[in-house]
Amino acid sequence: MIVELTALHWIYVTFIVLIIGFMVMRRDTSIVCIVGIFLIAITATGSLSHSISSIFNSFSYAITELLSTILVISIIVAMSNTLTVTGINDVMISPFRKLIRNPTLAYWTIGILMMIISWFFWPSPAVALLGAVLLPVAIRAGLPALGVAMAMNLFGHGIALSGDFVIQAAPKLTSDAAGIPIQDVINASIPLVFIMGLVTTVTAFYFLRRDMKRGVLTTTTSVSADSPSSSTDHPALLSLTQKRFFAILVPLLFAADVAAMSILDLAGGDATALIGGTSILILLLITLTSHKNKGLEKTTQYLIEGFQFGFKVFGPVIPIAAFFYLGDAGFGKIIGDFLPKASQGIVNDLGVALANIVPLSKEVGAITLTTVGAITGLDGSGFSGISLAGSVASLFAVAIGKGAATLTALGQIAAIWVGGGTLVPWALIPAAAICNVDPFELARRNLLPVVIGLVVTTIAAMFLI
Repeated sequence: MIVELTALHWIYVTFIVLIIGFMVMRRDTSIVCIVGIFLIAITATGSLSHSISSIFNSFSYAITELLSTILVISIIVAMSNTLTVTGINDVMISPFRKLIRNPTLAYWTIGILMMIISWFFWPSPAVALLGAVLLPVAIRAGLPALGVAMAMNLFGHGIALSGDFVIQAAPKLTSDAAGIPIQDVINASIPLVFIMGLVTTVTAFYFLRRDMKRGVLTTTTSVSADSPSSSTDHPALLSLTQKRFFAILVPLLFAADVAAMSILDLAGGDATALIGGTSILILLLITLTSHKNKGLEKTTQYLIEGFQFGFKVFGPVIPIAAFFYLGDAGFGKIIGDFLPKASQGIVNDLGVALANIVPLSKEVGAITLTTVGAITGLDGSGFSGISLAGSVASLFAVAIGKGAATLTALGQIAAIWVGGGTLVPWALIPAAAICNVDPFELARRNLLPVVIGLVVTTIAAMFLI
């Protein structure tokens, strides 16, 4: 099949290279994306006014596509704030303190709890929920604060965020960019996420134990093992009985959501809506119970805090997503019908052209997607570049003739493990701060396990394509 490549295709490719280059240099890509959108629009239409309007329309389109994702994350953060302020989170986690009797149990208990909580609350709120309560207990059990931070990073910002099976923010971005159903990306990511997670966490624990035996790492005095639980810092909003009631109710409601997703076969937007609606009900119930006559005002305050967090996280994502939506169906809706009649979209056209020129293999595709994903993660967001990973995955899948979902999932995993809070120092500040450790030292500790994990996961992907 012969495709016609126009100036639009070459401009798109040029700006993909520029975006990757700016990410490597750890510079912001928003202006690059905006210029790319403008140049593509003016080349297609020849109209200055239409091109300027296309910039706004591309942002509007991106926000519309991402709105449910931004909304559910904002609501979940708002709800998690109520759990923290009222001290319910302390009660929810308290039974697991009994499990933390030695460094090994501390590492794996905190890690697995962080993973589970992050699936529902996202890692940043989960760090706050877990860190203040279990850090003193872990240190008392002999696990250094750096080990606690590693566990929270690798299990939360690594395993949970790279798969994002419940909230589905990450697969939403990558599947849209790749032009495939979100469930395909989720299904393809399951084996890769757990291969990456198992290899990385076991490797990290091996190095951690080795250095503890050598005396290189010891329990730090930066956080006192005798420091009181963070529950003492909370105002007396609820009685202990009420806290226990909500500590049981909240996980039961989310467990019911998971059961409903399975029974009713809910996925994508439907699953997100169910989680979001449940979070709103929990937020209202806890806030009205705890703040009583101030509940109305406090509800709005928590929602505002949640929306501030949501748009702060996704602010850098919108311009880059707006650009990459032009590579697929978004082009016609944002700019109009200006591609060649036989075009299947810019990305698909490029993939077909690439297949005609270079005989690509699944091995080359897997290595390329891991590399592209890792590079896009260097900006420290993890999310701002995964649209690029999805777009490149689509391009290679067309060229190879298969493997779109696996390549997309691989790029997503690489981007989030590098940039979502395990390697880039400025991305893992929340976990480092709550554990009172140096974020650069934490990044150095995570580096070798994550690199080993990426190599093994990339090889595994080659067999799954």
